[in-house]
Amino acid sequence: MTNDLPHPIAALKPKRETFTGNRALDIEEPLLFEIGRAEISGVDMEEPEDFRPRLGGHERKAELNLPALSEPEAMRHYVRLSQKNYAIDMGIYPLGSCTMKHNPRLNEAMARLPGFADIHPLQPVSTVQGALELIHECGRYLCTLTGMHSVAMSPKAGAHGELCGMMSIKAALKARGEDRRVVLVPESAHGTNPATAALLGFKVVAVPAREDGTVAAEAVREVMAAHEGEVAAIMLTNPNTCGLFETDIVEIAEAVHEAGGYFYCDGANFNAILGKVRPGDLGVDAMHINLHKTFSTPHGGGGPGAGPTVLSEALAPYAPLPLIEKTEAGYRLVETDEAASDDPFGRMTAFHGQMGMFVRAFAWMLSHGADGMRQAAEDAVLNANYVRARLADVMTLPYPDHPSMHEVLFDEHFLEGTGVATLDFAKAMIDEGFHPMTVYFPLVVHGAMLIEPTESESRASLDLFVAALRDLVFAAKRGDKERFTEAPRFAPRRRLDETGAARKPVLRWTAPGPEEQAEAAE
Repeated sequence: MTNDLPHPIAALKPKRETFTGNRALDIEEPLLFEIGRAEISGVDMEEPEDFRPRLGGHERKAELNLPALSEPEAMRHYVRLSQKNYAIDMGIYPLGSCTMKHNPRLNEAMARLPGFADIHPLQPVSTVQGALELIHECGRYLCTLTGMHSVAMSPKAGAHGELCGMMSIKAALKARGEDRRVVLVPESAHGTNPATAALLGFKVVAVPAREDGTVAAEAVREVMAAHEGEVAAIMLTNPNTCGLFETDIVEIAEAVHEAGGYFYCDGANFNAILGKVRPGDLGVDAMHINLHKTFSTPHGGGGPGAGPTVLSEALAPYAPLPLIEKTEAGYRLVETDEAASDDPFGRMTAFHGQMGMFVRAFAWMLSHGADGMRQAAEDAVLNANYVRARLADVMTLPYPDHPSMHEVLFDEHFLEGTGVATLDFAKAMIDEGFHPMTVYFPLVVHGAMLIEPTESESRASLDLFVAALRDLVFAAKRGDKERFTEAPRFAPRRRLDETGAARKPVLRWTAPGPEEQAEAAE
């Protein structure tokens, strides 16, 4: 029996529990190409008048092959897709080292004000004085919070800001007439740290961690002694990726400075010490700040990010263009080397960052105030340690002797003998309605499970999360292996071959052949 309906229901997988494949409000959503038709247009367009192409022979020769959809069809498609995706507005998002906190709607309203949302980067400077003032004030707040001399606001993401800091260090070394090539990176560092250093031509040398997960000043000195006169910088995250505060950080900074190097601090975890510790007081020379983490601007999905980089007085002269200067006549945008009073290393990006991100972050700062931002950090650390205390008797801690900072790290030793791996445990969390924590990172811990609840979560939210994890632990230990190896069972899609998807991605849709169509219609 075949299904002659023109709608793509016929292309859905057979043997569904319902005729449509839907489960009440869980709608089975075909691909756009299965809904629409490429041979027609979803909009009315007039035939263009005669014109001469200006693309130098590079204009498209073939059809676009995009499916035509009515407006309701397009809207329903993307709304249904959004409902298949987890979000911070749906529940706790415990990604360790990623600080997925609540994005207040007040910030969104401010970012949509016409004076911010509707401006163009090529407008005359005289017409965007308010926007420039906001960027300047946002930067001033960041300098105050970090105890640093100046800030570059243009980097558009954490890794971009990291690149900015290291390029400033490289420019400072060049100005000193030195060609140092070694950058020290702890074994537990974020992967972007060694990648950034290598991109700039530095040689990355690893610094081993102590058994307690932190870096010893003596270990840094030993590595530098083996590369005397060559060390350009150290790239250290504090709190580090194991969720621990680096207690030797001041001594490490002093040792690096004595050797003629600079101290770059990865600011991804600044949420743990905001309002409590100023990195500049610890000896840091450069640090990027993720506005889409610490300061609550939206995070993920490939959208606009922001990674301002604060610089010490030693590196401030080399901050990249463009720069904003406050003068008696107003705010001036410095965009050329000739107009700069210092020696900027160049330009990292065409314009001055992401306006919407600056507005959201500044609104968050103003609404919290100094005491509120400090409490946000305190609550983030409190929540992480609460999760730790509630799970320490059933899950294993690789570093039990140090309190956690903003995130708590577990390993998979508690799963030994159960036949359940870290990945299985994470997949089972999806069935319970939670986004999994970060798994298998940091690499220095086998089967790592890194949980960061942030300050956004209430005690009730954390209690439910903890109870679900405890139940999963008990299920694994009593031998309910299928609950894990078959998970997720209730998600819109079952477990994927993630390795195959990463190595052999299918990026182009092709229409099914006659045999596949007949098979799907049975």
